Amino acid sequence: MAATPTRERIAHPDTSALDLATIMRAAGDPVRLEIVRQLGDGREHLCGELSQALGIPASTGSYHLKLLREAGITRTRAEGTQRLISLRAEDLDARFPGLVGVLTAS
Repeated sequence: MAATPTRERIAHPDTSALDLATIMRAAGDPVRLEIVRQLGDGREHLCGELSQALGIPASTGSYHLKLLREAGITRTRAEGTQRLISLRAEDLDARFPGLVGVLTAS
């Protein structure tokens, strides 16, 4: 009996539930802020690619990415065993105009 593939569902807060204080707390950490800046290019990045670019262990990168996702800053998409991370720029701009520009500025 073959197992049917299931699409993994990764929870993200609704745009209407995004909270500025939560977002600022999450983005206030230097490592997480650098992740947001890396994602500012508008592309999807592999979880491991971000960790490697920052010179941090994969487990540390996963922890920071989880906090960013739960705050509503990033979106994580499962592609097989890989996790693709992107900035929720449109959602953030809809809720807090100008915030993405502030967070992604060098």
